[in-house]
Amino acid sequence: MTTAEARAQRMAEPPQSDPHPPTLEVVDLVKHFPVRRGALLKRVVGQVRAVDGVSFTIARGETLALVGESGCGKSTTARAVLRLMQPTSGTVRLNGVDLGTIDPRQLRRSRAQMQIVFQDPYASLNPRMTVGQILAEKHQLLGDGTGVSPGTVGDLLERVGLSADVASRYPHEFSGGQRQRVGIARAIALNPSFVALDEPVSALDVSIQAQIINLLEDLQDDLGLTYLLIAHDLSVVRHISDRIAVMYLGKIVETAGRDDLFDNPRHPYTKALISAVPVPDPDVETTRESIILRGDVPNPADPPSGCRFRTRCWLLPQLSDAERRRCIDEVPDLEPAAGAETHEVACHHAGALTS
Repeated sequence: MTTAEARAQRMAEPPQSDPHPPTLEVVDLVKHFPVRRGALLKRVVGQVRAVDGVSFTIARGETLALVGESGCGKSTTARAVLRLMQPTSGTVRLNGVDLGTIDPRQLRRSRAQMQIVFQDPYASLNPRMTVGQILAEKHQLLGDGTGVSPGTVGDLLERVGLSADVASRYPHEFSGGQRQRVGIARAIALNPSFVALDEPVSALDVSIQAQIINLLEDLQDDLGLTYLLIAHDLSVVRHISDRIAVMYLGKIVETAGRDDLFDNPRHPYTKALISAVPVPDPDVETTRESIILRGDVPNPADPPSGCRFRTRCWLLPQLSDAERRRCIDEVPDLEPAAGAETHEVACHHAGALTS
């Protein structure tokens, strides 16, 4: 059985009870950025609500994809989870440890267990260091401080599909796909349990994207990695994810298993995103429904009242005055969808959607 077949079989099996806590638990995560004005004495006049109460869990060995339009707060969520920026509030637990309550020394040790692969493989690598130095730096900063042997660097490079001989080369001597492999090798250098993938293939050619995705899947199966995938390409998301959370203007509006969400989206925003994914069959592509969202994403410093999606919602004109008033006045909670306990949606009128 190939790795891909084994993964497909695992994803098709019903979930088993796991005595261990999830690798990652995020509860009511908030990240606001102050808006300041003034020439000399700058005063806070508002807040950009980049992430505004996000909660999710990721089980061991699972991939959760966080999707949405640019500016919805996906990357900010990942960086707040990793403590690359300090959250405004909320709880993040990694392997049961609350990262917000530990001291800086403990947090530094915990960083070995949480890593990130960045979108731009060139900008994320130090151009003045060789690949060998880049990989060894992880052990010097977050390991036991004794350094790493050339053999360990070579093993890391071979694990991601590169030759051990390239350890003496610099990042500019590699192609984009090869640089991303180096970035992945750096992320797994200390055997982490959790890796955030921030648009890991969006800067690569399509043929190289498939190679990197397959590499990430193989590493996940071999090392038991847990992934948080930040992406906007739903074709990539459908291939690699186990579950999907759809984010809009700082909030999660829908979450479900991969196949359930693609086959039966409940939120009007999710339905619009999926309708924009090209279908290779020309007969299907020319006859299927296409939903075009009107207007731009609202200013996160001044989000709409009630449902934040209502200003662009294609379902709103079909509702009665009373139903529209509810969208304006009441914030919809993320609740189980009708007939689907593992499918949650934040929409007052999700039942009005047709699958």
